[in-house]
Amino acid sequence: MISEAEDNNVAALSSNLTELRDRLLRVLGAMLIATLCMIPFSQDIYSLVAGPLLKYLPEGGHMIATEVTSTFMAPLKLALYAAFALSMPVLLFQLWAFISPSLYQSKKNIGIPLLFLSVVLFYLGIAFSFYVVFPLVFSFFSGATPAGVTYTPDISLYLSTILKLFLAFGLTFEIPIATVLIIMSGMATRKSLSQKRPYIIVGCFAIGMLLTPPDIMSQALLAIPMIMLFELGLLLSLFIKTKHFD
Repeated sequence: MISEAEDNNVAALSSNLTELRDRLLRVLGAMLIATLCMIPFSQDIYSLVAGPLLKYLPEGGHMIATEVTSTFMAPLKLALYAAFALSMPVLLFQLWAFISPSLYQSKKNIGIPLLFLSVVLFYLGIAFSFYVVFPLVFSFFSGATPAGVTYTPDISLYLSTILKLFLAFGLTFEIPIATVLIIMSGMATRKSLSQKRPYIIVGCFAIGMLLTPPDIMSQALLAIPMIMLFELGLLLSLFIKTKHFD
């Protein structure tokens, strides 16, 4: 026979799964609406994102499409990514709304500021990659073209590269939030994280190597902000008092 406690646990699990489903549907709904809004502007979005590379192509240079569907699929894929980025506030809010009931009131009070900051940092990461990283990386690649070689990048490969960088920098800029949450949860303290700084620095460069194109410049442009953002997370944790902080 199923005891009353087990019955309550099953009911609670069922309720949580139902709530999770509903929140996932809201996120998917927001992404669908954002996608429908972005698709009509897919060509404009692609022209904007292609600007940093086109600027550094040789005079008269251009990109090429080596696949039959590239001219249609590349802008469409970019529009879908733009819809995902536009839906990020909804995704983060639904995630927070799902986990917040299980938190202490003291932690709930800082939830909204952290949520707002996480959205801002995500967009700052994308902006940093577009306005700082792209010009440096593409000017380097364009200038490194050997004699006798025509530099005509493929639009699909270019899109894959920039989407990878967008996502890498968007998530990288969430490091301060992750650091604060780790300390809040009691998984680590400011002191223990500070003591592990040399390992974290090595780890940042390793992640930079994995998430960026295979050149030292891109790796450093990701690793160095990661280290600075980690330090920012430690600094932010000083202003948040919970029973788990040392």
